[in-house]
Amino acid sequence: MSGTALARDAARRCVTLPALVALIPLALTVFLTTLVLAPLSLLAGRSARGWQPQRLALYALVYLVADLAGVLAACVVRLRCLSAGRRREELLVALNYRVLDGLLRFLVRCSRRIFALRTEVDPPIPPRAAPTPEGIVVFARHAGPGDSILMVHGLLCGAGLRPQVVLKEFLRWDPCLDLVLSRLPHCFVPRRTDGRTADAIAALAAGLHAGEALLVFPEGGNFTERRRRRAIGWLTRTGRLRRAARARRQHHVLPPRMEGSLAALDGAGDAGAEVVFVAHTGLDHIDSPGSLWRGLPLRAPVRATWWRVPHQAIPPGRPARESWLTDQWARVDGWIDEQCGEQAASAGPSAV
Repeated sequence: MSGTALARDAARRCVTLPALVALIPLALTVFLTTLVLAPLSLLAGRSARGWQPQRLALYALVYLVADLAGVLAACVVRLRCLSAGRRREELLVALNYRVLDGLLRFLVRCSRRIFALRTEVDPPIPPRAAPTPEGIVVFARHAGPGDSILMVHGLLCGAGLRPQVVLKEFLRWDPCLDLVLSRLPHCFVPRRTDGRTADAIAALAAGLHAGEALLVFPEGGNFTERRRRRAIGWLTRTGRLRRAARARRQHHVLPPRMEGSLAALDGAGDAGAEVVFVAHTGLDHIDSPGSLWRGLPLRAPVRATWWRVPHQAIPPGRPARESWLTDQWARVDGWIDEQCGEQAASAGPSAV
């Protein structure tokens, strides 16, 4: 790492770590205030409905405390590894994965209790499955708050795989993610990407070993209808008319961004890694502060499905891979459409 990058990291952490410590008592105050005001609202004849203020304030407090615990654990791990000698890097990675495992289990458990989160995965994730000989590349849909946490939780805590994550660089302003993930194989994607980002993703995929999984969100951001229209407009303006036409027929996903996705496929081919696609629905209706407020507690489970593609089935050449990836993403969209149809049917005539 260059001296400039080290100085930038140090400067950012001088801001984020004190801010984290300062936010915890503020979040506690907000939570206690919502508890005090709840009975007053009931006395005034107002319905508490889903207790949204209390739920959101409590989860904010829980998340900040977990973040601070993760920072402290990362510091302890760093000190413990100073005297590890040749095993320092190996031990640093192993212990930081253990820290990440504990934090994810805690946050998901709290989400189940605070937000009534339920998950249904079909086919079920094999618990602590025997690792594939070459590792896997996971392409996942990105929609709704917290779906990335659930994805990493499913890979690490459910399947027993070590995830390597491609994520936006602004998440480095979360001090726990900044410290923990910076010590694990990862790729932070800057706002304006260049060839180096694709090279970094390809290198991660090419270096996969047994028991490791590279997690990529091909859409590049959470799905919203506004982003969908904007992506279709960009494809049209840049002459990608066939992809734009296909994207118009897909109403639940964004068209995949090809550079990073194809780089991951190139690396997967070099490593002989298989590819897994993940589709999910249940959080996608929460795409604004207002919909978050109205959507709590969660009334329907988060449903997910996945399928594997062996590396031998991935076609060679960029044009063929673009078409193949678009076909896989159409399958993601079709599955979500089926789920929406089933939910509408189960809701009965009153939903019409």
